[in-house]
Amino acid sequence: QVQLVESGGGLVQAGGSLRLSCVGSGRTFSTYTMGWFRQAPGKEREFVAAISWTGGATYNADSVKGRFTISRDNAKNSVYLQMNSLKPEDTAVYSCAARPGVVARSFREYGYWGQGTQVTVSS
Repeated sequence: QVQLVESGGGLVQAGGSLRLSCVGSGRTFSTYTMGWFRQAPGKEREFVAAISWTGGATYNADSVKGRFTISRDNAKNSVYLQMNSLKPEDTAVYSCAARPGVVARSFREYGYWGQGTQVTVSS
């Protein structure tokens, strides 16, 4: 099992940047695919980005391509989401998630979740 804790959310103006962090517990963190998802009020949870356990493969949602970058540091049991050129429509609760095996885009494929961190982008 792995427990996940996110940090780094906050309030930022449109065009600004934030870096989210997610720290995992357990010696097996480095064997998990990691993903970032977000959920805005009244909307379904949405895939943002994912990274393979080696960090060699990354995937982004079309809505964040060119603006968000996912990365990981297995030595620190951490995964990051660098968010640049933020837009008001990026406002949501962002959660990191873990799953064994290959990268997946559906939140239903992930069994371990953090509590989430709020990102608010003002116009």
